Amino acid sequence: MNSLISQNLISSIPLRSLTRLTLNTNSHRHFKASLPPLRMSSDSSQRVFQLKLDPLTGNSEWVVIEDNDELTECSMEPLLATTSYLDMLNDSYRNKAFRLAIEKTVTKPFHVLDIGAGTGLLSMMAARAMGLNGMVTACESYLPMAKLMRKVLHRNGMGKAINLINKRSDELEVGVDIPSRADVLVSEILDSELLGEGLIPTLQHAHDKLLVENPLTVPYRAVTYGQLVESTFLWKLRDLYGNEAKASDGIHLVPTGLDTIIHVKSQQYPMHCDAIRKEIKLLSEPFQIFEFDFWKRPDSRGETEVRIKAIDDGSIHAVVSWWILQLDREGTVFYSTAPRWINSPANIGNGNWCDHWKQCVWFLRGKGMPVSKGEEILLQASHTATNVSYNLTAQAPQTDRRQHDYRIGDFQLLLSPERIATYGDSEWRLSMLAAVRNALQGKVGPLCVVVDDSILLTLLAANLSTNSHVISLFPGLRDKGAQYLENVAKANGFSMDRIEVPEKRKACLSMHDTLGKKVDMLIAEPYYYGNEGMLPWQYLRFWKDRTLLDPVLLEDALIMPCKGILKACAMSLPDLWRSRCCLGEVEGFDHSVVNTTLGACGELPAPKEGPCLPFSIWQCGEIKELSERFTILEFDCSKPISSSYGKAQVQFTEHGICHGFVLWMDWVMDMSNSILVSTGPDLRYWKQGVKLLTKPVAVGTHGSECTSAFCSTEIEAFFDPASSELVIKHAFS
Repeated sequence: MNSLISQNLISSIPLRSLTRLTLNTNSHRHFKASLPPLRMSSDSSQRVFQLKLDPLTGNSEWVVIEDNDELTECSMEPLLATTSYLDMLNDSYRNKAFRLAIEKTVTKPFHVLDIGAGTGLLSMMAARAMGLNGMVTACESYLPMAKLMRKVLHRNGMGKAINLINKRSDELEVGVDIPSRADVLVSEILDSELLGEGLIPTLQHAHDKLLVENPLTVPYRAVTYGQLVESTFLWKLRDLYGNEAKASDGIHLVPTGLDTIIHVKSQQYPMHCDAIRKEIKLLSEPFQIFEFDFWKRPDSRGETEVRIKAIDDGSIHAVVSWWILQLDREGTVFYSTAPRWINSPANIGNGNWCDHWKQCVWFLRGKGMPVSKGEEILLQASHTATNVSYNLTAQAPQTDRRQHDYRIGDFQLLLSPERIATYGDSEWRLSMLAAVRNALQGKVGPLCVVVDDSILLTLLAANLSTNSHVISLFPGLRDKGAQYLENVAKANGFSMDRIEVPEKRKACLSMHDTLGKKVDMLIAEPYYYGNEGMLPWQYLRFWKDRTLLDPVLLEDALIMPCKGILKACAMSLPDLWRSRCCLGEVEGFDHSVVNTTLGACGELPAPKEGPCLPFSIWQCGEIKELSERFTILEFDCSKPISSSYGKAQVQFTEHGICHGFVLWMDWVMDMSNSILVSTGPDLRYWKQGVKLLTKPVAVGTHGSECTSAFCSTEIEAFFDPASSELVIKHAFS
């Protein structure tokens, strides 16, 4: 096969992901998913357990990482390539702010403690500020990161100037790990919410056990701010009950009287709010909420009340929040995560798109809180050690006092905002209704298996056929799915004796499980609970599940979706590319040794390439489509899973700089190809995959005046189910 893809490159883009099992207060912030730590130690070595997940099967296995193991770059790439370390190190505003503050603070030989040291950037800044005098202790709990930090320190000649300790900060002991309490704390353990990475417990332990009295700190202080907004888009991410009233499929995911049976978790959700600025109506001026001082021991809990005057009529759907960091004691160096519509001299960094820090959104329940211009609203804010929550009350007369509170039922199914909005999308639901109705046509007493976590398909299959029997595997929801169905069955016109949810998770069913009856219909969206961050083609888990169930399928069993289509589009993505590009010097320190390990795009050693990563394209700053949307690969789900190869020649339709390709899956739900469900970049409830180029390329259309621009590209892809890997290659012409 004359192909851009050679067999020795098949493993260059891993489909399996590695999830770090660490929920410590030092370093877990940069990972997409975190679980409690599993760490073992002995006198001679540290041992970390890593969870290795295969998205195509849902199975996982443990990988052991020893401290005395020499991890190669290849073995570390899956561990760190999906983190936000690279994005953070490419944030020049952040790096400069920390450098300026450290140079203003560390003015003589001190003992400096760096908690959550990462690549060691702040430690090296502190050591350089002291002229390599004094003492720097760097604490980095995550073993693969600590190994990478050693390489960075060695590259910059700082190996002997900085004492790197591979422990959590709350495991450090004065007199054992460090000779004395530290005079200065430098640390960046902040997430978009500020507190989610364990800032408060980390500072509490540090002040109690590791720092001198009245220490110097960088940062010095953080202040959180908020603003009340109206936004139909944000409302749709929260209120399924109000949204599904527009659906005409007869299904009640949230029946009357069970308003809270499905809802999002009450928490702040990170989001690039600038991307929806045109869909936001501001209903208040910005207001200050909490202030946290790093230089003194913080309280685990806090409460405050803020009286806010509405500046316009409307319905409050959400509180948008952000924080401003004061890095030095004098108040001359700041960093802000405020949206761009906020103008303030302190807003250093808020015009700079980055993905590691966003704004946060707190959703109000139901249809929101109606307010009139000039009306006063009382916001009651509280924080725990790791999160912030709000309650809003309209300050109307006592006889008409409206409080934003709802009765919570006994059972609640917590779903992501994107899943709530999907279930409330009337057009999407009509597609699912048509697909299931067509599938049931002419079938008497069908046995239908729902292989994914779709509660809608389960209800549709039971509702549209009075004599169907439905087995819902619910691989992620499990008993939560069963409890949900029991609560809504009556409102949806069926009894639970027609629906079965296996008690134990099963990769496949036997004829014993189906009571000797072969399966007439096997259906999915596909959607897997808790895996919304997967790459689009990893939803081919449905194809794998369909293959495992092949022995219990009728020969003419209906498979839905019957086909998956891998689609792509060439795009200009300057903000995203800058955040993921190769590092050189960062504030004077060479970081080039981290590029391959952190999954950078740019001038990597051949044949290395940056990985495909999942992103919500609509939140990726400046974006522009440069080509038509085209098909790369098709997957025939009506047949058992098999390897697939596809190639496409694409003409550019716009002039511009191409930074990469955006990829997604379209699902053909019926054999007549009349019902197609897309997850493309203009649909904001799904993530797309992004393959960034090694180097941005100027492109144009045929016949254009610019002769140096490429007019087309050839893309090909190979999917290997045996290794669960997808390889994508391209060549411009």
